[in-house]
Amino acid sequence: MSTTTASPSATTPATTTLFILGATGDLTSRLLLPSLASLLCKEQKHRVILRGSGTEEWDAATWRATIEKAFADQPQAMDRVEIADYMRADVTDASAVASLVETLDPATVLYFALPPAVTAAAIDAMEGLTLPEGTVLAMEKPFGQDEQSAHELNQKLLALVPEKQIFRVDHFLGRSTLLNLLGVRLANRIWEPVWSAEHIEQVLIRFDESVALEGRARYYDKAGAMIDMIQSHLLQVLALLAMDPPATLHERDLRDAKAAVLRATHVMDDDPARWSRRAQYTAGTQKLADGGSRELPSYRDEEGVDNVRKTETLAEVVFEVASDRWTGVPFILRSGKGLDRKHSEIVVTFKPVRHLPPGLTGSPSDGGRLTFSLGPDEMHLRLHVTGGDDPFALRDEDLVTELGVGQQRSYEEVLDELLDGDVALSVRADEAEECWRIIQPVRDAWARGETPLDEYPAGSTGPASWKTSQAS
Repeated sequence: MSTTTASPSATTPATTTLFILGATGDLTSRLLLPSLASLLCKEQKHRVILRGSGTEEWDAATWRATIEKAFADQPQAMDRVEIADYMRADVTDASAVASLVETLDPATVLYFALPPAVTAAAIDAMEGLTLPEGTVLAMEKPFGQDEQSAHELNQKLLALVPEKQIFRVDHFLGRSTLLNLLGVRLANRIWEPVWSAEHIEQVLIRFDESVALEGRARYYDKAGAMIDMIQSHLLQVLALLAMDPPATLHERDLRDAKAAVLRATHVMDDDPARWSRRAQYTAGTQKLADGGSRELPSYRDEEGVDNVRKTETLAEVVFEVASDRWTGVPFILRSGKGLDRKHSEIVVTFKPVRHLPPGLTGSPSDGGRLTFSLGPDEMHLRLHVTGGDDPFALRDEDLVTELGVGQQRSYEEVLDELLDGDVALSVRADEAEECWRIIQPVRDAWARGETPLDEYPAGSTGPASWKTSQAS
């Protein structure tokens, strides 16, 4: 094991124990460990002691081999890792959890790389235990199944550690993407005076995916597009876009500003039957980037799908933020799977100018658009300009700038924030509860059958009847 020697120009890396519950699972081997390896290659400020626990009968050699395999593409990162023990434990069993907690060092990051129901059961099993000082609890969404269960989970977590030591992971919005959005909005005088209902016509937050179910039926068939993306990730993006400028980007100021937006957010006109839509993909052909194609089965024929649930694979809901800044502006949140291509973007459409002088030809439908494309992050500013063969004719031109890799580094950024002890970008307890409150009327309307479950062929842009929608 090599060591790091501090020099006059370098600081000694901070050492953090990362204890992964669910160490034998797919999330650990496919995302957490490779992302950690990549992070340690790029950042010189961290050293990590890796511990693991799972239900598999692994020994120390198996745990080491799993880590080494995940680090294979960045072998130099092994110099910044100490591989510690693996403990076989059922984390839903109170006695097993108590034994595990007794082994924790202070300031350990305890990462629940587990299905949400198992995480909730593990938190139940920790009831009454005293965790070492500084223990951080990190967990994956969804946080509860509705507002009440989210509140109950939060109360159990707060009985164990303070809110500043709870990291509810939202990998969708990593640190770089957040700062890209906020940097453009808050540091440029041209945006702040027009960032309101007076000048903005609508906001579209879209995350369409070309991938289909991809073997995720165990989770996705119970969640669907609305809970998988809209209830969590996309409402967080809405909060960042719509919040008033915070005093600082420290965790309290930033999360207070986001929470204020979420408290003001509701379904447009409080009419979920009118302002929400859902659909499910049928069998279809998807075109590939290399010019080929592949056949996708219908969702209902995917392995593990329960057709009684009528799970939506595409959802769109229109919200309003009932505040002085935003009342009347539709915020359209849309996400789906099995579509023609990945389409991850935020589109801010400005209202048309009040008066277009006669003599200019062309009829712009809006007052310009500001688009953030996510992963890699780009900003597009669409302007109406004149010039060319006819100096009086208006045409659209896009000004484009690259902002960074953004989504490509999502779990690296999650781990970087965790190892830094920075919870500013995690979901606070009240935010988690508000997000469930916001979507509950839609869930109720869908359960009553007030919104039909439309269909669309896999590989298409969505249902034909949606082509004239706000999200087209």
